[in-house]
Amino acid sequence: MSWLFGMNQRPQDFSQFVPPPTAVGGGGADGPGDSDSGKGKNGPMEAYRFDSAALERAAKAAKDLESSKYAKDALELTKMQEVTKQKELLEAAKEIERVNDENIKRQEESVAKQEAMRKATVEHELEQRHKYDMKRLEAEMGSRAKIERENQDLTLEQIRVRAAEDRETTLKSLIEKRETVLSSIKTAGTAIGTGLNAFLSEPAKIQAAVGGLVALTAGYFAAKGSLGIIFRFVEARLAKPSLVRETSRFSPFEALRHPVQTIKKIQKKPEDILEGVVLNPRVEERVRDIAIATKNTKYNRGMYRNILLHGPPGTGKTLFAKKLAMHSGMDYAIMTGGDIALLGRESVGAIHKVFDWAVTSRKGLVLFIDEAEGFLRKRHENISEELRMAISAFLYRTGTQTDKFMMVLASNTPEVLDFAVVDRVHEPVEFPLPTMAERERLVRLYFEKYILLPASEGKRRLKVAEFDYSKACTTVAQITKGMSGREITNLALDWQMTTYASLEGVFTDDIMLRRANAAVSWRSSHEDKKTMFSAAVIAAVEEASAPPEKSETVS
Repeated sequence: MSWLFGMNQRPQDFSQFVPPPTAVGGGGADGPGDSDSGKGKNGPMEAYRFDSAALERAAKAAKDLESSKYAKDALELTKMQEVTKQKELLEAAKEIERVNDENIKRQEESVAKQEAMRKATVEHELEQRHKYDMKRLEAEMGSRAKIERENQDLTLEQIRVRAAEDRETTLKSLIEKRETVLSSIKTAGTAIGTGLNAFLSEPAKIQAAVGGLVALTAGYFAAKGSLGIIFRFVEARLAKPSLVRETSRFSPFEALRHPVQTIKKIQKKPEDILEGVVLNPRVEERVRDIAIATKNTKYNRGMYRNILLHGPPGTGKTLFAKKLAMHSGMDYAIMTGGDIALLGRESVGAIHKVFDWAVTSRKGLVLFIDEAEGFLRKRHENISEELRMAISAFLYRTGTQTDKFMMVLASNTPEVLDFAVVDRVHEPVEFPLPTMAERERLVRLYFEKYILLPASEGKRRLKVAEFDYSKACTTVAQITKGMSGREITNLALDWQMTTYASLEGVFTDDIMLRRANAAVSWRSSHEDKKTMFSAAVIAAVEEASAPPEKSETVS
């Protein structure tokens, strides 16, 4: 029945269910006689004639089949035949696929075998070529060794002849030099003897020679002493000591080496003590009082006070020392305690040179000693003898008040300083970590300095995106709790460098907050490691200092 449902199958033979057709008129148009006669009548066109009787018979057969009792069985049989045919087609397709897979597998195996044979052939060729090269090299080395053996005797003979010639030439030159030296000695001896005879025969010449030698000796020692005095004077007044890392003091040598910087120093005017400095209001008040008192002391030519600045690193101690000197119109010099500790036996002389140079300042000098705990430690501790001598020299030069220089010490751990050093301090000032208000001021200050100003100048390719600057600065100040002013400065520089490192060169709030969080995370991890290390050291010290346990004796 697939032909009734539009399937491309041949119709089944249902002739057993269809009754034989009834002849119409004995010899109708469908009879065999008429068919043959039709062909004879119409010729080739008879093949294209439409047979409507056959279509009517098919329709009648279909109606009879529908009304027959076997119609349902015939439909089921046709469905079963269709299912069977589909299964046969699927099995045939699977068989074809399997055959194709086997063919592909055999082709791959064939290709693999061919590749293996090719590799084996190449390896064989390389091996044969290597053997050939080794044999050729061996033959060349053998022939070269044979030639060298044959030429060895000739080479040795040539060396012997050359050595003999060199020995003869050397002996001749030595003999000639010996004769020349002997003749020179004889001539000099004759001249000296003649001169001595003539000199000793006249007493006036002897007296003049002795007087000349005495005058020459006296002149030598006088010149040596005067040159030493002049050199020490120049070194004390003009040359910068090696311990001084940075100074604003004018010197001819520095002017010749750095003329532009020297002119800037001369033209620089006194400035406000707190310009560009952000401190706690309480510390600002004390700092301003110290600056005013120092300026008045210089004006009245009084004795300067010594100051101790203590607090965590990066809180503005060095910056305050420079600002103090500039505000009061004095020179400043910066040195570090770590340099003195490394000098060893030369530390005493270096300290005396620094103070000799300091007292020659015409404007007064602010001598800033950073990391003072590096060499001014307590003398009863386990320190070297050279360091004890350096501390003694420092205490000797600072034992009395002076109107020539003002000493400013800076230390992160003031508790380790020697008691005599602390006794020379007239005013200690603590520089604590900035609070929320100071951090916000610092963030805004350095945001303007390192981001907004470069963007507004137009000299560099730095742009700033549109966002709420004030809110972002406040957020950064909140998340940077515990950071010092130097760390906030480095954070602002990191913003600028990150922006320059990007392709667009645009500073955004994402860069601002992301780099701030990264800095805080790094600082937290560093602090955790530092805390763990300190706890381990304290535990080790306590364990070492604990009294030994008493052993119980069993009676």
